[in-house]
Amino acid sequence: MLILAPQSSACFKGEAALRCHMLFSMPMNATLERFLQYLRLERNLSPRTVDRYGRDLRQWVDYLTGGNGAPDLASVTAGDIRSWLISRSSHGDSPATLRVHLQAIRALYRYLLRQGEVAINPAAIVELAKLPKPLPTFVRAATVDAIIDADIDVDDFTQVRDRLMVMLLYETGIRLSELIGLQDAQVDTVKRELKVRGKRDKDRVVPFGPELATAVDHYRTLRAEQRPECGNLLVTSRGRPLYPSLVYHVVHDALAAAGGTGKLSPHVLRHTFASVMLNQGAELNSVKELLGHESLAATQVYTHVTLSELQYNYELAHPRALKKGGYYGN
Repeated sequence: MLILAPQSSACFKGEAALRCHMLFSMPMNATLERFLQYLRLERNLSPRTVDRYGRDLRQWVDYLTGGNGAPDLASVTAGDIRSWLISRSSHGDSPATLRVHLQAIRALYRYLLRQGEVAINPAAIVELAKLPKPLPTFVRAATVDAIIDADIDVDDFTQVRDRLMVMLLYETGIRLSELIGLQDAQVDTVKRELKVRGKRDKDRVVPFGPELATAVDHYRTLRAEQRPECGNLLVTSRGRPLYPSLVYHVVHDALAAAGGTGKLSPHVLRHTFASVMLNQGAELNSVKELLGHESLAATQVYTHVTLSELQYNYELAHPRALKKGGYYGN
C-alpha cells in the first residue's frame, strides 16, 4: 500500500505557473538521453543507477502519455506524479521502490531547472512517508574465521583464490564491484595497502595486515600459471576478470558451509567488517573513510548493530541478565 505524506500547501500560482505552461513540449527521448548522459559523464553515477533511472522515467512517461507521443514536462503537476506512484503501488511496488521512482523524477526536474527548460520542479513537493531503516545484516567473526582458518589445498588455484576473495571482503570492507575491479597494481603487499576506486570514481587507500599480504603473494604465484588476460588482481581459472555471480556463489557457499544463516552475500562481509571494527574500538570517522562513505550518517547505522551485538553478548554472558523482575517483579 502506498503511504503519501500530507500534501504540501505549496501550489502553482501566478507568474511561475504561467511560465511553466508557456514552455514548449520537448521531445522526451532526446531530453531523457541528455539527462542520462549527464548522469553518466558529469555526475559519475554507476551504470546500474543510470539504467534504473532510465527505466523508471520511461515507465513514468508511458503512464503520462498512454504510451503515445511525448509529454509536456513543463505542464506536469505534483498530482500527476502522485497519481503514478499510486498506480505503481497498486501494481505491487514496495514503499522503497516507490521512493526510488520519485528520486528519478526529482533528479530529472532538477536537471531541467538548471537547463532552464522548466520553471518549477513538481516532484519537489511530493513526499512519501519515511521508511524505517533496516539494520545491516552481518555474520559473526567466528564464522568468517572458520573459513579463513580452514585447511585447503594450497597448490589449488581455485581454492586459494576463493579464500582470498573472502579475506579481501572481510579484512578491507570493499564492495563487490570494487573487488571485481581491483587491479593487480593497486595492491601493494610491501606497504600493505590497496587503492580502491569507489562510487563516483572516488579513490581511497585501505590498509591491511600481514596475513592478507602473505595470502595475496601466494595467490599471485599460482595466478601466473593461469596466464591472466587482464590486469585484475582476481581472475577466473581461464585468466579472465571475475563476474558478480561467481563472487556471490563463492561467498554464499563458504558462509553457509561455515554455519552462516540468513542473507549470505558479499555485501554482508562489508557489514561485518564495519561492525567488527567498531566493536574493537575503531573511531567512527576512521571506519567511514575505510568504507568510502560520503557522509557519517551512512556509517552511523553500524553503531546500532554493534549495540545489538553488545546486548546479545551481555545477555549471553551475564549470570543475571535473563532474570526477570528479581525481588520486584515476576
